[in-house]
Amino acid sequence: MTRQDAPVHPTKSKARPERKLHRGHFAFMRALAQGLDERASWDRYLRLEGEHADLKTVRRTIAWIRDAFAAAARREHKPGTARLILLDPDRFAAAPALPTLAEFALARGLEDFSEAEQIEAYEAAYSSGSVGGRGGQGRARPSRRARVIDHQLQALRWLEDLVVQDPRPGDRVAAWLNPSLAARLERAGLPTLCELVKRINGIGARWWVQVPGVGERKAARILEWLRANESVLKIKVGDHAGVPRAQLTPTALAAVVPEATALVPYEKFVLPSGLDGQEGRYRAPPAKCLIVAANDHEAIAAWLASKRSGDREIGELSSTQRSYRKEAERLLLWSILERRKALSSLAVEDASAFRAFLADPPPNWCGPRHHQRWSPMWRPLEGPLTPAALRQSLIILRSLFTFLIGQGYVVGNPFAAVTLPPQPQRPPGSSRTLTFPQWDHIDSLLHVETEPGRRLRRGMRWLYATGLRLSEITSVKCEDLEPVDYETAGGGVATGWVLSVIGKGGRRRQVPVPAELVDELENELARHGFERQVGVPGNQAIHVMARFDAGLEKPPPWSASGLYQAIKAFLAQAAAGLEGVDAQQLRKASTHWLRHTRGRHALQGREGQAPVPIQVVHSNLGHASVGTTSMYLTTEARRADEGDAGVGASSGVRRKRTSPGEGGAGS
Repeated sequence: MTRQDAPVHPTKSKARPERKLHRGHFAFMRALAQGLDERASWDRYLRLEGEHADLKTVRRTIAWIRDAFAAAARREHKPGTARLILLDPDRFAAAPALPTLAEFALARGLEDFSEAEQIEAYEAAYSSGSVGGRGGQGRARPSRRARVIDHQLQALRWLEDLVVQDPRPGDRVAAWLNPSLAARLERAGLPTLCELVKRINGIGARWWVQVPGVGERKAARILEWLRANESVLKIKVGDHAGVPRAQLTPTALAAVVPEATALVPYEKFVLPSGLDGQEGRYRAPPAKCLIVAANDHEAIAAWLASKRSGDREIGELSSTQRSYRKEAERLLLWSILERRKALSSLAVEDASAFRAFLADPPPNWCGPRHHQRWSPMWRPLEGPLTPAALRQSLIILRSLFTFLIGQGYVVGNPFAAVTLPPQPQRPPGSSRTLTFPQWDHIDSLLHVETEPGRRLRRGMRWLYATGLRLSEITSVKCEDLEPVDYETAGGGVATGWVLSVIGKGGRRRQVPVPAELVDELENELARHGFERQVGVPGNQAIHVMARFDAGLEKPPPWSASGLYQAIKAFLAQAAAGLEGVDAQQLRKASTHWLRHTRGRHALQGREGQAPVPIQVVHSNLGHASVGTTSMYLTTEARRADEGDAGVGASSGVRRKRTSPGEGGAGS
């Protein structure tokens, strides 16, 4: 084993384990010994090792298998068997084929003799055996080559029963997979078969994207091998892992993680008997309860339902409901799994302990944000909450118990006595907005004519032009667009567009949309076989942020998390072409920055674009108070006082001199 094959996973210092022999190795070598087609046998038994066209890999693997077989025989003190396995049967010539009885008689001029006389003559000529039966074949003594093959097959059967093992979940991948493939998995943080299956189940069909050096074909071979060994591994690769994410139904995704009393999302969490809250210490008399809730889980559901917007369907959560569910979910999981108390039994001391828990959660509670709720890799936290996030969490939990008290479910609010972290003061200049030159730089990179590139351009430009929230832009459909006529500055009449949006609190508002953005959307509809006009009946249910490349008759919407991740990745790439403050701003920017940027740019105006009245901007953004909108004006004045207005108003962005072409749009 070469030095480059050694594992490089930073958390593992153990030497690479000895690679193990499985039944496929023995089946392949038996096929070779019997002269079967090498390529067909490789594809049947050893596809996991690589492509049969890679002769270097094939020869290296065959040599390793033979050496491993011989080493195992020597460990059993069978040196003769070890030498036998290493013999190449092709070194020995095969015995010449004997003629049939009819061929012998014809050659010797005995065709007119009786069969008994022919057999007697045949046996006299070939004394190695007898021949019987009319037209029978002569049976020659086996050649040395045939005897070697027979002995090798017997040795392989003996050795297989002796050394073959079944894979186990805790086995290192290096024990079962090709060394180079195993090294790549280890570098990606997948040192064991169990971790490998968890990653596949947690991400789905494209799990291999996060493993450098492992492409779709290698991933398919790994998946095939894991499924072939499911019965002995006792861990199952989910059916969803073989289907592209866009083609999975909500029912299929919901089946990935079963309901359990474990670290699972709220909708799958099962309250254990005795901790479900039916006998909660601080439960109010059930006869006076105004909600139909038999336990704490159902009480939280009633609270979330009270936040539902009137226009939303039952089961479809608003962004506010999702935010509230996240906080209640964390508390419910912690209460049962860590505190071993029903939620309705929590006291002030428990609430204080939960505050400390959120500030320093254990690692097994934390995971990346992009793991969605259907995934086994989902976790309720990313890490310790910032003071601002902790303050928001405690405020929401106070609201939960205030609701439960008002409905007669509990008698007190344990979070009312918990001190809130101080309101964080945002440092001067951290306005979370982009300057005009920064936006112009971004917009100049949005010209990639691929489906992902066009979709990214649509997302970026609609967010900037409308100032919509992430949850709003991913929910609006073609049916929400409406043409309107307006009078131009020259006294003529032109047609524009407004978008009907349901925002926070279920408030509906009309947001103007530039006509060129609607034109681009209509071009995409036509490009993918739909009628061009957004308002026709067949297009009404299509989302503005539709994924037209999903290959479905009804294109699914771009998810909020997918849009967020794509824009973050693009902004980071765009920042690579800049330097200084401009690069820092783009690296920090997110989808919500585009909303702030819309508000600031609209109020400020620029050459060729008059400032928009604050009342109009307030209405378009859907702020609850015009005071919130006026903060954009205050921010601009503060930036000017700090002397950085030149970066945002008059100066251009600072591009890297050495690589002016960097920062191109990504997908």
